[in-house]
Amino acid sequence: MRQLTKTQSVILMLGGLLMVIGAFMALFRSPASVWVFVPGVVMFVSMQMLQRYDGQNLNIRRLRRFMLLSNVLLLLSALLMYASNGNPFQFDHITYVQYIGNNWVVTLLIAALLQLYTTFRIGKELEKES
Repeated sequence: MRQLTKTQSVILMLGGLLMVIGAFMALFRSPASVWVFVPGVVMFVSMQMLQRYDGQNLNIRRLRRFMLLSNVLLLLSALLMYASNGNPFQFDHITYVQYIGNNWVVTLLIAALLQLYTTFRIGKELEKES
């Protein structure tokens, strides 16, 4: 895997921290939670996209695709969190509750589980490879 520079690593960690703070703020129904969570997601996902794997190990390539799926789910969580903050897209009430509501929590949970799994598995595979 391509290693990130120190600055990129700091941005990755700061993005992760902002995501956690934003999700925690959402528990208390803070309207500012979106404005903390969304930049955190953008920083985290953009830095993860910079980490590339150019080797031939198929397991790492598969795990990397899972990580990319997780990044898409994080971005979807950010969009759903924004949409659940006061119905900015002006959906009718039934559509809003059915499709938006607090569904960002579900996509965030799936993304977090995929991130956790792929992070540990990629580390193990890289150790085996070297």
